[in-house]
Amino acid sequence: MVRLEKDTLGEVKVPDNVYYGPQTARAVENFRVSGERLPASFIRAQAAIKTASARANMQSGRLDQKIGEAIVQAATEIRGGKFDKQFVVDAFQSGAGTSQNMNANEVIANRALEIMGYGKGRYDIIHPNDHVNMSQSSNDTTHTAIHISAMESLKKDLLPVVIELNELLLNRAAEFMEIVKPGRTHLQDAVPITLGQEFSGYARTVELGVERLFRAMNDLEELNMGGTAVGTGLNTPTGFGAIAIKEMNSLTGIDFRLAENAFEATQGADAILNTSAALRNLAASLIKIANDLRLLSSGPRASLGEIKLPAVQPGSSIMPGKVNPVMAEMLNMACFQVIGNDTAIMMAAQAGQLELNVFTPVLAYNLLKSIHILSGAIDSFNRNCLNGITANRERCAKLAESSLAIATSLAPEIGYEKAAEVSYRAHRENRTIREIVDEMGILTEEEKQELLDPMKLTGVKK
Repeated sequence: MVRLEKDTLGEVKVPDNVYYGPQTARAVENFRVSGERLPASFIRAQAAIKTASARANMQSGRLDQKIGEAIVQAATEIRGGKFDKQFVVDAFQSGAGTSQNMNANEVIANRALEIMGYGKGRYDIIHPNDHVNMSQSSNDTTHTAIHISAMESLKKDLLPVVIELNELLLNRAAEFMEIVKPGRTHLQDAVPITLGQEFSGYARTVELGVERLFRAMNDLEELNMGGTAVGTGLNTPTGFGAIAIKEMNSLTGIDFRLAENAFEATQGADAILNTSAALRNLAASLIKIANDLRLLSSGPRASLGEIKLPAVQPGSSIMPGKVNPVMAEMLNMACFQVIGNDTAIMMAAQAGQLELNVFTPVLAYNLLKSIHILSGAIDSFNRNCLNGITANRERCAKLAESSLAIATSLAPEIGYEKAAEVSYRAHRENRTIREIVDEMGILTEEEKQELLDPMKLTGVKK
């Protein structure tokens, strides 16, 4: 069964059981691209915009109260997830998200008509453009929906697991603080460090990533509500933006504010780009940490083997008993994808022209995907890897004692060249620095105890 509807281009057949209308139906036919949709978080943000806008329009006297309340009820149901399957436009669609915006307008209009006792398609009663889209444009609402959905996803999904990651790293740092091991620079032996000191560096790296996310979120708090097509606010009642922001803050519990300059907010995508950059930086840091954990756990017998990662699944279809660092590998791959998404965002952000960046659908798709991927990857990594990391204390102690870089501590006492001679000899003869120093008789017992104790060289007080 179909119903015959029309838009400004003519008549369109629309399945009778759907809530969207002719412009969405055209978009479904036009954009058979990926089968991917903009995520539910974006749809929730769209619904919040429609709710806040309807309330602002009612307060200004422009929107009939009964129609406005029906629109609010329909949008509230969408924000609750009731009509997710009605949002059917491909993520790669018309510029500025016009099709996505009209998908929302049509679903809300038809559901509002149903609430008021009318059949779908009675746009003479409630019109997708005239009523649901009142005081709005795709050009301001799509930008705004990206900001809202990113903020809500960061607060609800990503920040909690990143903060947990930081706390788990701090816990491991405290637990491992007195386990001395060789430091390594250039992948070669370096002066001693403790495993805890190493993990404290990871924790601070993640903490800095959290700080960058918070700074990016400050930019996302600016919303372009009421800028309409180019930032002039054409067709909005006086005070619309201020009222709409107040309603939005009540809906979301987030302290949003009006964009300082609606022209900038319509033309550009700097807040989105900055947020993606913060995600990219976090991803790059996590790649480094995951790679380090893979190196530190390598072996278990023929490599470093200084830490042990939890065994979560068999590692080989051919080598019995092999266990791989799969959680660190998964985190790597998720982070690679986030960095790729950032490249797409960068290309889209710089590609806008004049009064509008039209590439908002791909900005939304990639930014929200990055938040989603990182959230899931970090949560899985926290639960299945970081929680269960243990130290191989014996291995760390043995490697620390055998490190040639301990000779560094001798340089202030016997000179750089003499210390280098000790190191080279120890290496040639496959002996420890302490054994060579004993044989050469160049230090007293007290000096050896002070200069050749790997733990003392780390600065950690027992």
